[in-house]
Amino acid sequence: MLIQLLAQDPLAFVVLVTVLTFSLVLHELGHGVAAYLFGDDTARRMGRLTLNPLKHLDPMGVLLLLFVGVGWAKPVPIDTTRLRPYRAGLFAVSIAGIVINLTLAALFGFLLYALKEAQPQAVYFALVERQPAGWAGLLSLVAFYAGLINLILALFNLVPVPPLDGSRILMALVPVRYHPLIWQLDRYALYTFVLIIADMQLNGPISRMLDWAQGLYFHAIFG
Repeated sequence: MLIQLLAQDPLAFVVLVTVLTFSLVLHELGHGVAAYLFGDDTARRMGRLTLNPLKHLDPMGVLLLLFVGVGWAKPVPIDTTRLRPYRAGLFAVSIAGIVINLTLAALFGFLLYALKEAQPQAVYFALVERQPAGWAGLLSLVAFYAGLINLILALFNLVPVPPLDGSRILMALVPVRYHPLIWQLDRYALYTFVLIIADMQLNGPISRMLDWAQGLYFHAIFG
């Protein structure tokens, strides 16, 4: 996905990778800050309440982001037993990263819309003709891909399958007696990611949901 941009416009690729790196960092930082606000300082004590990407990035997650369009960073350590109140804390921690990705998607979308209104020809050549030129073309490419991928990351994480954030949101809503079962499903995380990636390659339900979101995102900006 993104790797194709490297041949098209190397500078846009470098800028975009930098932006997406910090999108992943902010996602995990959101989890850690939310946990801290609800009484768990585990992330702070382990040095994860930082913008330093080296503390957060997972090599495999970054590679998949470049080649597939969906990736991840190293999960911030959370001790859910320290969250007070438990349910509200678990919900806030679980949804924090998703809210950050949605916010970033909206901000990049607004930027792209503003560029389209101010420099329509540059945006057209960058996104349609694949011939980015000047600062407006560069920014439009970066804003388009950064907004779209942040939206995909948010929706991807909403899937209620362990270890994705959606499963933790589900835990905050179901009776506590079901929580141990959901936690045990984390051991199958690798299989979960393999199945999701296969779904995306075979145009399964998750892939169709993401395609629908991409179409909605594009329509919201360009009409």
